[in-house]
Amino acid sequence: MRIHYLQHVPFENLGNIENWALEKGFALSSTKLYKEEDLPEVESFDFLIILGGPMNIYEEDKYSWLKTEKKFIKKAVENKKIVLGICLGAQLIADVLGAKVYQNQHKEIGWFPIKLAQNQNLFKNMPEELNAIHWHGDTFDIPKESFPVGSSEACQNQGFVYDNKVVGLQFHLETSPESLKNLIDNCQDEIKEEKFIQTAEYMLSQNENFEELKKNLYVFLDNIEREALK
Repeated sequence: MRIHYLQHVPFENLGNIENWALEKGFALSSTKLYKEEDLPEVESFDFLIILGGPMNIYEEDKYSWLKTEKKFIKKAVENKKIVLGICLGAQLIADVLGAKVYQNQHKEIGWFPIKLAQNQNLFKNMPEELNAIHWHGDTFDIPKESFPVGSSEACQNQGFVYDNKVVGLQFHLETSPESLKNLIDNCQDEIKEEKFIQTAEYMLSQNENFEELKKNLYVFLDNIEREALK
């Protein structure tokens, strides 16, 4: 399988998705949008991953490549590619599918549990509740003809599945200790004393959570590989 990913900032990368892909022997390629690299032809990949970033989907005046990226995502969806969006990536997919993206009531930063919907093939063999990393201030409505993935106390819509091939996840399954440290180092100013924001020390100390997160990521990606390629 050929995987292409869109990267918005140098400090948010594939994390443990890269380990999974390399262990599977899949081909990996990327477009670093912050370097204004050219996007590929959609025929050149099977699976598109859209990573997170601190920008908002409506900041097109500040990030000129957002308009082009949205058109590219729409084309990938229309061409029946497997598409996974994480955090900002999920918000971009929601926007492309016609759903509203807006500021959430709370910022959610840290380890918080998600109640997963249990009627989705892409989430088979995953727990009803899992701890994931969150780092967002915006949220989205569930796009038409999509199924909700789950919810947390701070954020009602934590994801959606469209056409059994397109997935938006507001939360992070891919995070490793290294990738979280990179995020903290570059977005330290967002860590404040609020109800749904944890300290950097606490987030980085949760070794068991990191291990469980990686395990659930691999289950999820294996489900995508099996179900979406049917």
